[in-house]
Amino acid sequence: MWAYESVFYQIYPLGFCGAPFENDGKEEPRIRKVLDWIPHIKELGANAVYFSPVFESDTHGYNTRDYKKIDCRLGSNDDFKEVCVKLHENGIRVVLDGVFNHVGRGFAQFQDVVRNREHSPYLNWFHINLGGNSNYNDGLWYEGWEGNYDLVKLNLKNEEVIQHIFDSIRFWIDEFAIDGLRLDVAYCLDHDFVRRLRAFTDGLKEDFFLVGEMLHGDYNQMMNDGMLHSATNYECYKGLYSSFNSMNMFEINHSLLRQFGPENWTLYKGRHLLSFVDNHDVSRIASILTNEKHLPLIYALCFGMPGIPCVYYGSEWGAKADKREGDPALRACFEGPVFNELTEFISRLAEAKKDSEALNYGAFRSVVLTNKQCIFERKTDHERVLVAINADGESYVAHFDAGCGTAVDLISKETHDFGGGSELPPYSAYFWKMEK
Repeated sequence: MWAYESVFYQIYPLGFCGAPFENDGKEEPRIRKVLDWIPHIKELGANAVYFSPVFESDTHGYNTRDYKKIDCRLGSNDDFKEVCVKLHENGIRVVLDGVFNHVGRGFAQFQDVVRNREHSPYLNWFHINLGGNSNYNDGLWYEGWEGNYDLVKLNLKNEEVIQHIFDSIRFWIDEFAIDGLRLDVAYCLDHDFVRRLRAFTDGLKEDFFLVGEMLHGDYNQMMNDGMLHSATNYECYKGLYSSFNSMNMFEINHSLLRQFGPENWTLYKGRHLLSFVDNHDVSRIASILTNEKHLPLIYALCFGMPGIPCVYYGSEWGAKADKREGDPALRACFEGPVFNELTEFISRLAEAKKDSEALNYGAFRSVVLTNKQCIFERKTDHERVLVAINADGESYVAHFDAGCGTAVDLISKETHDFGGGSELPPYSAYFWKMEK
């Protein structure tokens, strides 16, 4: 599967393009801004773009009005088609947000129910009680996602709803040649629907990638051979920044052992979760870490651990934003990309990850672990890589059985001699490819 060997770049289009929050009905080809960023995405080393919602919506994109129309604030279908063509020409895959749990109040079929009530052919597309009322005084009650009544929950056991969604996906593949979907709030989706979705997309396009937004619990409930290929690794997201802020590498190591360790009971051995240090829903990592010198190190840990790393636009150069400032602050419009020391470091991590069988597919084993340092092994039958992190401001000498005398660091391309132990300079990270 191509996704397992990829580095993702996430763009939240409505924010990235500076679109107004409310849908003003005015078509502006803002999505073409992505064309100017393609050289930056390539230089960063990303070879897949995950677009947060792009389809016509009421406001923030997750309240869909029309599954077959690009949001007018972003431009036309033809504008987005050109973006997808150019990305593909540059070797960059395209994954879209599939928001199938709910739609917006502006969704035509829901508006038909509001107008025609029991006479609407779409009454059973939603969870409706004609004897109740809504916060919008519609004269009927409907289920909103987690009590948010601007998000009208779909009835995913209704065959017409399922076929409407499937028809839209076929349209996206035919028109935009998309390579996968990220399923919004996948943990809320009907399991039978997800199984049918997997079978449907498998039949449409070879290696079509499905990744689900999962927060807590056992990701295997949705991530398996009959449902999703991958899930968002929120457990390790928290462990990543918390381990640095508390100077306690035991936390992230515990999660990695629980998920991928050598024991038979580990949860996700052989699976490929989506790894990230921030995204459109949480504070940017540069605003979370208490020590800015840990910023490159957290990316090294994210790229070195099992999973598919995903970088959120702007964070690759250290942009800041606090969730307490509201979601729009997290979804900023930058005048142009920045390529600084952090960006350059992430680009080297990306190339190392994409080119390494061990970093893409290798098993996980903890080698050295202290509060401020960790070294772990990623290994396949053909390659062995040691990922080493020193989060301390002091040098640290690690003593362990390297199994060989020398190694090449995949980040710096420098050769390392393990003859007398390994000294980790302050705030350092290495991907040592061990020579046989």
